[in-house]
Amino acid sequence: MILPLIMVSLNASYSIKPGKRPRSALDHMHFHTLLDMKRVPQNMKYYAKQIQPIPYSKQLAYAKDYINKFFEPWRRDGMHEPQNDLTWQVRFVQKRTIYDAHKKIIPPKVWRWWIRNSDLEHIDTIKGRAISIRHTNLRAFPTDTPAYKDPWKSTEGFPFDYNQNSELHPNVPLYISHYSKDHRWAFVHAGHAFGWVKLKDIAIVNTKFIKLFQSGHYYITIRDNLYIYHNNKPYSIVKMATLFPKSRYTRSLLLATRDAEGNAKIDKIPLPKKSLVSTFPAKFNAHNVAYIAQQFRGEPYGWGGKLYGRDCSSTTRDFLGCFGIFLNRNSEDQSKEGKRTKIKGLAKAQKKQAIIKYAKPFRSLLYVPGHIGLYLGHYKNEPIIMHTYWGIRLNNWSKYTLSRTIVSTTELGKEHPQIREKSKLINTLKYIINF
Repeated sequence: MILPLIMVSLNASYSIKPGKRPRSALDHMHFHTLLDMKRVPQNMKYYAKQIQPIPYSKQLAYAKDYINKFFEPWRRDGMHEPQNDLTWQVRFVQKRTIYDAHKKIIPPKVWRWWIRNSDLEHIDTIKGRAISIRHTNLRAFPTDTPAYKDPWKSTEGFPFDYNQNSELHPNVPLYISHYSKDHRWAFVHAGHAFGWVKLKDIAIVNTKFIKLFQSGHYYITIRDNLYIYHNNKPYSIVKMATLFPKSRYTRSLLLATRDAEGNAKIDKIPLPKKSLVSTFPAKFNAHNVAYIAQQFRGEPYGWGGKLYGRDCSSTTRDFLGCFGIFLNRNSEDQSKEGKRTKIKGLAKAQKKQAIIKYAKPFRSLLYVPGHIGLYLGHYKNEPIIMHTYWGIRLNNWSKYTLSRTIVSTTELGKEHPQIREKSKLINTLKYIINF
């Protein structure tokens, strides 16, 4: 019988409800306010009036590609990344002094154990298939210990944990390369990133589970910081753009959970309110872009999704994901995924006008190496962006920290006498990426 391997719960013990991101050290980071936050409209409805709706047929084409990439780990037969990419973390700890959360040097015996425990000689020996069963972290090494370059510098201490590759929503298909030597972690590849995940946060899938889970109809969360409850107790936070298959037979969503042997089973969640989830993809219209984008503003900077926050590429990925556009983990990869228009080398005024002319509100990204943001539209002949921004470079090369998702011009902080002119976004932006 296959029921023990793919059990489908018939009782309504799971539910999704609105919640809040747990407060953490992210909420105690320095946050300066600049004139843009006061003078530039902060309500997304203002910019939503400027959108050009995407034909739904085009959105469905995007969504087809999204689903293909989302489930791609279950079709993998190997990691396939260059060896240098798979082992960057080893070189990182070998070449520099690294620090923990208490600003103490992490001794070589510790990071050498991380390397041994990673067992990188056995990449692709398992070739398994799994799925995440809750929101969890994707780590560079199989450890919860953070690794900071220099905790006394604003760009190399908290929250820039170089052991944090990314995060995983619930229900994310995974390819398993191999396990750590202590057998507490799995080296996995999701559709958007790879890294180490705790075994307790994933479940092993088989062919029958995959067939049932790929229902062909999907919903996506359009409200941030929801919670899954199990028997009225919090089970997992659910961030924006978490994908749920719809049951073929009932008005419910499918949730991957784990049985006592570590195998995946399916539970059902009664279909939540329309304000929480949307059929996938959500329609790209003025109401939806404003409603979804507004929820990002003011959220703290969380490197790689650390402590349920977001960095710049997490914000763009989750926003566009709601509308069926799949983006990879980092800003450099994201800059290659749409149609690029080069604006590098233009004078400041020319660059602004090029952005306003060629970028499309809420569906274009503006990219500079190391940073990416969402173009919202224009205000008083200035291009406006929403971006999760750590800070602005000062003349002394330190950062004037912002550490939030903000709405601003491309000359944020121009009233500040110590802002380094050459480092302003308007002077460094290289590309418009259109979808």
